[in-house]
Amino acid sequence: MSKRRIISTNIRFDLERAADRAAWDHLQRRDKREHRSYSRAVIAAVNDYFERRDRLASDPYLETREKEDAFLLRVLETVRVGLNQGASPPCGGYAAPVAASHSDATCSG
Repeated sequence: MSKRRIISTNIRFDLERAADRAAWDHLQRRDKREHRSYSRAVIAAVNDYFERRDRLASDPYLETREKEDAFLLRVLETVRVGLNQGASPPCGGYAAPVAASHSDATCSG
């Protein structure tokens, strides 16, 4: 069995500074089932931060693609909700404003 190597350190939070206060608040609201201790939460956050920084350094367009993917997911969800809202509008949706602007236009079907 290998010898456990544990390093103990302290973290200070200056609650007068917004960033420190936000970090402290995050730790207080952490999901205790996921992060059983401050150490587990801090370790996850530090690793996520540096791993993401390394990925961005090796792939400068990663953040842009992530934003585009999130935008497309929002668009798809909006379209899905719109399609699931029941009956289709008169004149097939987009044709309605055109038909309404022409007094002799009629909707077929």
